[in-house]
Amino acid sequence: MMFLLLTTLQQVNIEEKIKEAPDSSYEIGVFIGSFLPFVVLVAIAYAIYRYNKKNLNND
Repeated sequence: MMFLLLTTLQQVNIEEKIKEAPDSSYEIGVFIGSFLPFVVLVAIAYAIYRYNKKNLNND
């Protein structure tokens, strides 16, 4: 459910941006920029998971 909400909030027409790109380095930036929010969210979720797992083992 959360994933669907995030994808609708971050809908970006990547094909249109690539067509209007001045050079190939811009395409790489668009590609990285489109995946960066998801990578950050996965890293945050993993950090929360490890933190909670550590606290459960201490109890």
